[in-house]
Formats: sequence, C-alpha cells, structure tokens
Amino acid sequence: MSRKRPRGELNGVNVSIPEPVNPPFQMSIRKPAPYSDELDAELERERSDYTTRITYKMAKSGKVSRPIRVYADGIYDLFHQGHARQLMQAKNVFPNVYLLVGVCSDELTHSKKGRTVMTDFERYEAVRNCRYVDEVVREAPWELDDDFLNKHKIDFVAHDEIPYGTDDCQDVYAGLKAKGMFVATERTEGVSTSDIVARIVRDYDIYVRRNLARGYSAKELNVSFLNEKKFRLQNKMVELKDKGKRVMENIGEKKVDMIQKWEEKSRDFIDAFLLLFGREGRLSHIWNESKGRLMQALSPPSSPGRDSSPTSSTSYDRDEAESPPPKTGRYDFSPLPANNLRDNNILNNDYSDDDNDDEDDERQSK
Repeated sequence: MSRKRPRGELNGVNVSIPEPVNPPFQMSIRKPAPYSDELDAELERERSDYTTRITYKMAKSGKVSRPIRVYADGIYDLFHQGHARQLMQAKNVFPNVYLLVGVCSDELTHSKKGRTVMTDFERYEAVRNCRYVDEVVREAPWELDDDFLNKHKIDFVAHDEIPYGTDDCQDVYAGLKAKGMFVATERTEGVSTSDIVARIVRDYDIYVRRNLARGYSAKELNVSFLNEKKFRLQNKMVELKDKGKRVMENIGEKKVDMIQKWEEKSRDFIDAFLLLFGREGRLSHIWNESKGRLMQALSPPSSPGRDSSPTSSTSYDRDEAESPPPKTGRYDFSPLPANNLRDNNILNNDYSDDDNDDEDDERQSK
C-alpha cells in the first residue's frame, strides 16, 4: 500500500514535501585498515587537497568537498571497548571523516609511560582491525609538531579534554587547542588498561592455575616447583567441587520428577496395602473363614435333648438343688442290742450250714 506524500502551502500554492531519505546501510569492512606507508594510504593522501585550511565550522557544516582528516593517537595496550568507543567518537565528530590513528612504539612507550603487556606489533594489528579506523600510523610521536601534521595532512586531532602532561610541558595538546585543531572526545568511565592489569594481578593465582591447566609449563609462567604443585592441587580441588556442583544441579532439575513419581508409587503402595491388610482386605476374609472352620471343628453340634423351655429348665435347676435321699444297703448293719446278739449268731450259723451243704452237692454231681 503506497503512502501519500504530505502536502504544504508555499505562497498559496500546494506543493509536495519529499520524505526524508534514510542513509544507506553500510556493510562491515572486509579488510583491515592500511598502514600509512602502504600504497592505499599514500594514494588517499595524494587525493586530499591540503592547500585550503578547513575550520571547525566548515567541517561541521558538511559542505567540504573532501573527507576531513582526523588524527587520534594513543598506546592502545590490551585494546578494549574504551579504546573502541574513543575511536568511534573521533570517526563521527564530523559528517565525513577519514580517521588516522597513531600508535607509539615500544621504545617510546616504555621510556615515557612504562612497560606494556602487548608488543608494538600486536598493538598495531589490534588497532588496524577496528572498524572505525581508516589508516594506522606506526611509531607515532609523543608530541605532534607541524612537520608531522603537514606530512599526513591532518585537519583535526581528537583526544579527551584532560590535560596530558610530560616532563617538559603540562599539556602536549595545548598548541593544537590554540590553533583550533583540537576536538574533544569522552573517556569511558571504569574501563582502562590499568584496571585490567590490576584485575589480573589481584587474581594472580587463578590465572596461573588456568594457564597450567591449559598446558603451560611452570618455566613459561615463571613459577617455582612448589608453587606449581600447589596450583595443580588447587586445580584438582576446583574440578572436584565443580563436578559435585553439577551433580547437585542435575539432582535439582530431576527433583520435581522424582517427587511426582514417588507420590504416584506411594499411592499405589498404600492402596495395595489396604487391599491386603485392611478391614475388608483379603487377609481379613481368609482369617475369618479359617477362624469359623476352626470353631466348627472344636465344638461339634450337640445331640437333641429335653425341651429347653423356661419351665423345664427351672424344674431341672430345682431338682439339681434338691439332693437325693441317701442309699441304704440291703441289710441293716446298724449295731444290735445286746439281747439280740445270740439270735444273730444262730442265724449266721444256719446260713453257713446251708452253704456247706450246697458245696457237697456240687462235688458229688461232678
């Protein structure tokens, strides 16, 4: 769907106002910036017309026919984001900038500022691979004079506004500021090469152990034999600690699944237990059946008896309560009176004679 152009009035006539054109997207640079003594840099320098002095106002207007040649310098040891941001600001200080970056050599840097971590070649290569840089000047001077400015056709010098003093002067950029050839950039707070070096020194043991683990020898790291053994032992302890931490993290990730599975299993176990040992469970039914069979075996059914009516039971209890009369013998053996003893003896003698006669008759019959 096409968009309509906005319309306005100019002296009573309707005119179309063109929409602002977005600048084309710039692709990343495919090759590093050239050094100042290479052919590409020399050709670009020859094309630049340095006969006309470009003022700050002219450069800001964007009406200059050639690129504005801006120069920034530094040590750029351990190239970091603070360096990149400084070069980005220098590149965008004017609409059309050709950025030259000067990097000091090791000899000059060590004499003026101290020892660096990276060599000058490493620092050159780090700077030339920054996307904002168009040209690199090797072995840059500590202080800029007119000969150097004219040689490289420099229009402006970019640096932060903090005075940069030496033994001879308080600010090496004071002359450029007086000529109107200085443009200020801002420093990135909290980021510097000194902070990085301080961080390495503070954590010296950690980085020594790191390099020992990566295959560096104690001689290469300037570490004694005892310290080497100490650092290697510390590495082993750290590895064990990390392994235990990873195990605990894995357990923590699986903890929820384990709890859910345990809850499911516990419910199944409880249901199975109740089915087996509960009040209505299988063992209860088995026990009740076995108990019934055992009771039937121990107490057989009784034979039918007398009527178990309340009347009969009452009479039975009454008969049980009444004791039967004592039994008496066939003959009364109670003591006899004295006047009957004689008759009793006579009676006994008669019985004995009869018995003897019976015995004689049995012998004869045989």
